[in-house]
Amino acid sequence: MPLLFLLGSLAAIAPLSTDMYLPAFSLIREDIGLAAGEVELSFSSYFIGMLIGMLCYGPVSDRVGRKLPLLIGLGLYVLASMAITQVDGLSGLVGWRFVQGLGGCAGAVLTFAIIRDRCDLSQSAQNISLLILIMGAAPILAPLLGGWVMALAGWRSVFSALTVFGVLLFVYALVVLDEPPLARHGGGGVGAVLRDYRELLGTSRFMTFVSIQALVMGCMFSYIIGSPFVLMEVHGIAPSAFGYFFAANAIGVMLAGQLNRALLKRFTPIDVLRRALWLPFFGGTLLVIDAHLPSSSLWLVLPGFFIAVFSVGFVNPNASALAMADQGRRAGKASAILNGAIFSGGMLAGVLLNLCYTGTTAPVAWLIYFSALMALFVGRRL
Repeated sequence: MPLLFLLGSLAAIAPLSTDMYLPAFSLIREDIGLAAGEVELSFSSYFIGMLIGMLCYGPVSDRVGRKLPLLIGLGLYVLASMAITQVDGLSGLVGWRFVQGLGGCAGAVLTFAIIRDRCDLSQSAQNISLLILIMGAAPILAPLLGGWVMALAGWRSVFSALTVFGVLLFVYALVVLDEPPLARHGGGGVGAVLRDYRELLGTSRFMTFVSIQALVMGCMFSYIIGSPFVLMEVHGIAPSAFGYFFAANAIGVMLAGQLNRALLKRFTPIDVLRRALWLPFFGGTLLVIDAHLPSSSLWLVLPGFFIAVFSVGFVNPNASALAMADQGRRAGKASAILNGAIFSGGMLAGVLLNLCYTGTTAPVAWLIYFSALMALFVGRRL
């Protein structure tokens, strides 16, 4: 349990680092004199740092073990978080957010590899389901925590809190995390790393699970990015009430993760995954039907969002465990590709929603529907 708590906390770094400072955007803009839209660059730079870091931590951890790269990443995260409390311009904010993402992603990319080192397929899926219970609380609590901290001591205190969080994780990882022999494989330079990445990308079974995970998480990111507009702008839900709708869906993911643990006692991960892929498709269908009505209805939007997001609690642990199952000596690289695909899917969802903006619910609905449809199609190969 101490190890699972550590892994869940590591996986929560990304939502805490992105969601806690969202309520502070206007204050940051005023405090350091930024133009409209410039604060959002710090959001993008964090994810760019994450994607680059993931591709580095994976192969390094396969060679030297998981613990050292994790501690280095957490050290970078603490340094960057501390530096952000002192920034006075756009370049400093964007640059240090990039470093923060570069360091913080170590937790995300190594979590799956650490579980793979210690567990078989069924245990991996059950443990990832348990992690969802811990991880699911982060998106719910992060904006609230950020708002409270900011109200007490200003926007810079949000990053002071993240600095403390990083220090605590560093110390906890130093104490709790051991290094089983399987986590260290030695040998291999840049050529060997590139060869492993090429082989993984060319492995049909592995990429099937990666693609399914990325597509269903694309539905999730489409909801995260698009739901504020749909609920607040189209349906007039007050910003103070929006958090309750967001929390309800996050709780749904957590409940699905625990239901998944129960199902895995009777069924295999691949059996659960095959059936779970119908859920986002049904949710997307409700949203598309709503998008073509004369006026949007919450009676279709709310269940559509909930079903699509609920599916993540089943798809995430099973697709992740199945993707990692055969990657003993390449677990770090496999985890890097898996996590990189997930966050790339999220970034692509954001770009497509911006490009397809129509002032209606249609772009969000169709993006969720087509992502789910493609995941269902890919899942036919299972």
